[in-house]
Amino acid sequence: MSVDAVGRTRRGRGARKAIRQSRDITMLPALKHGLPLVEPMTAEQVARIDDASMGILEDVGVMFRDPIALADWKRAGADVRGETVHLDRGLVRALIASIPSRFTYVARNPANNLPFGEDHSIFVPMTGAPYLRDVDDARRNPTLRDLADFHKLSHMLPAMHSTAHHIVEPYDHPISQRHLRITYSSMKYSDKTFMGMTTSPKNAEDVMEMCAILFGKEFMLQNPVVTGNCNGNSPLVWDETMLGAMRAFARYRQPVLCSPFVLGGANTPAGVAPSVAQLNAEALSALAYTQVIQKGTPAIYGHYLSTVSMKSGAPMAGTPEISLMNMMIGQMARYYDVPWRTSNTLGGAKTFDAQAGYESAATMMAVLMSGANYIWHSAGWNEAGMHCSMAKFVVDAEQCAMGHRMMSGVNWDDFDEALQAVRDVGPGGHYLGHPHTLENFQRAFFMPELFDNNAIEQWQADGAVEINERALTRVRDLLNDYEEPRLDAGVDEALRDYIARREREIPAADALNQDH
Repeated sequence: MSVDAVGRTRRGRGARKAIRQSRDITMLPALKHGLPLVEPMTAEQVARIDDASMGILEDVGVMFRDPIALADWKRAGADVRGETVHLDRGLVRALIASIPSRFTYVARNPANNLPFGEDHSIFVPMTGAPYLRDVDDARRNPTLRDLADFHKLSHMLPAMHSTAHHIVEPYDHPISQRHLRITYSSMKYSDKTFMGMTTSPKNAEDVMEMCAILFGKEFMLQNPVVTGNCNGNSPLVWDETMLGAMRAFARYRQPVLCSPFVLGGANTPAGVAPSVAQLNAEALSALAYTQVIQKGTPAIYGHYLSTVSMKSGAPMAGTPEISLMNMMIGQMARYYDVPWRTSNTLGGAKTFDAQAGYESAATMMAVLMSGANYIWHSAGWNEAGMHCSMAKFVVDAEQCAMGHRMMSGVNWDDFDEALQAVRDVGPGGHYLGHPHTLENFQRAFFMPELFDNNAIEQWQADGAVEINERALTRVRDLLNDYEEPRLDAGVDEALRDYIARREREIPAADALNQDH
């Protein structure tokens, strides 16, 4: 290792290799809930929400703006009036009963397979940011290279169980072809599970074809390998784009998040309980439709939750009502015995500041204690989702690791040995040199790497570096140390050939670097 003229260390190739060999990037197992969940509703109140939601489905109905879905519902026995589908509660209950309560996500690296549902949860990074804050903390439009960097970070951060898909929007590629490059990036730079684009039915079909190249079509029909997300238009509307994408995934028996998009007080009633009743009706209608398409296909009760500031109309994050709604939705999903999705570490702050930290921490605690299974937007989200921060990305991931440790519950494995240490040390002694401490100190208590717990004098002597700068240094180190988990050469060639063919077929008419 050498030192340059301004005192910065330069690591040689051997030093970088040694760091890679010592850095543990082993993915954490799926989180298995080891603590009691917070359930704010009594059994009577759960039944009241259920009855209200079923009443909405029967009396008000849900609009399915899609002729194929309307025909499907007629064949299933629903009361279809124009574009509005009225669903009998008995029909809804019969349909959602065939949704698996748990399954296993299969990754291209079998070591990264994940049990999912019931008491198992996974952390998934944020997606969809039109801007990023990069390694220089500059806010700008992202590129395909930036997206690849986020997929590399997701691969190396143990608490991230997935690479998601378009963590940031790559503006240097046409919108009409973007889904192909996004999917390839998810597959190439990590061997964890990932998400698939549902921006149109055809795009979703392309994702399925690419997954079939990677895993094999017959294998996909038996194993969940990718996740789609279909957003509803609250109140009470599902559109042709989302429903067509849902059908593409369901035909391959791949899981879909059925996600009403809630802006509490704007597209739901101004109240926690009635908002949950409406959201529950919307989610149930989509969950039921997945089973009309293909009985037994995995489906996930989804939602995106935000409340609206009555001062400005802007969406808010980290509010107490969002926490309460998450806890209530967890109860409803368990009542129907289906896995469910929520959003994590949300914030409206414009930089990685105290507001970002408080909002994200409040959200994460509620999400963990509500028992969510698919914990999406778990790293990087800021500015109401308008940008993904590289600094926040790695700190959020460490917070997820801490949440994983807490929610796993108390470890009793060495209880008797530790009690013997009490007898050995006795009154007035200390445990620092005891064999039990020496054996267990590294794993007994979580030690955050990105938070500074030194005395202020030591912190000042080390340069008084604050969390944002420490996190950006960590990002650079991780990207420097990244090693690609190689794809099979034949599979890689087949994926590239598919992308090349589809890009010849899809008009690249979309202007690059459009403003959002």
